[in-house]
Amino acid sequence: MRPPDFESLLRKWREDLQRYLPAGFLGKRGAWAVGTFALAIWLALGFYTVNDNEQGVVLRFGAFVKHTGPGTYWHLPWPFETAYTPNVKKPNQLDIGFKPPAEAGGQREDIQDESYMLTGDDNIAAVQFSVFWRIKDANAYLFNVDRGKSDDTVKAVAESAMREVVGQERLDAIMTSHREQIQDRVQRGMQSILDTYNAGIEVVSVKMLGVDTPSQVRAANADVQKAVADKDKKRNDAEVYAATAVPEAKGEAARIVKEAEAYKQQAIVLGEGEAKRFTAVYQEYKKAPDVTRRRIYLETMTTVLKPLNKIIIDDEAKGVTLQIPPSSAPKPAPARAGKPGGAKK
Repeated sequence: MRPPDFESLLRKWREDLQRYLPAGFLGKRGAWAVGTFALAIWLALGFYTVNDNEQGVVLRFGAFVKHTGPGTYWHLPWPFETAYTPNVKKPNQLDIGFKPPAEAGGQREDIQDESYMLTGDDNIAAVQFSVFWRIKDANAYLFNVDRGKSDDTVKAVAESAMREVVGQERLDAIMTSHREQIQDRVQRGMQSILDTYNAGIEVVSVKMLGVDTPSQVRAANADVQKAVADKDKKRNDAEVYAATAVPEAKGEAARIVKEAEAYKQQAIVLGEGEAKRFTAVYQEYKKAPDVTRRRIYLETMTTVLKPLNKIIIDDEAKGVTLQIPPSSAPKPAPARAGKPGGAKK
């Protein structure tokens, strides 16, 4: 606040005194007395007090001179010097998107122009939040911010930072799990902007008080949230099934591979054994072809005839009628497909 114009005050006092005092009273002595009294008042206006939560800033012709701590000080009165005592410790609260209950008649009132924001998934969210800030650099605050509009500056920065962060998030995340992250991101974004302006302001914290959807679309949004919950449930069920089925399939695949490897080794060993046996027989055949040929024939016939029911008739039994029990009679061979009765061509 600008100090009063002392010349005008002195002139007014002089005129008022001349009306009530005798003529000539304000002569040289009277003028000196009035001047001395006015000078004393002017000098007394140079005293100022700095409280514990304040910081004194003295300006001389608008330029910074010094800081002063808590206590009582004196400076050259206006128009030479001016002293300011901004509060640098007490956090200031700024509500955005709503009117506090004290101002709204006992119930928090939504301010749509401030609270309605577009989310990253093209929904509208009504975001109500409070910002707590304080002065961290008195010089920067006094010189770079309009002191009468500091709340407007912080409010504009807070709305911009919040809209930027909300515009990158999904509505369901804003309303549930990402609230703490959003508050931290908005605080950092505000601080970055204010530091760019060199505003001398520190953002202490950002507190989201409420996130909702406009009443016009609240029912539809509830349906959407239910659908999202169902989707998450089905996805979780699918993940649980995958967590069970995939290991089982991998185990089955590993078992099949192991069995195939075992069969492969078995087939190789058997093949190598048969090859060695054939080689050994061939070596014996070269030494005694007739004997080897007869032995192979006998072994083969033994293998072929062993599982069959056999009836051996001596040549001397010709003309003798034989009765063969049904259990001993050879069974006819099964008919082949496409050849009824098993007839040969």
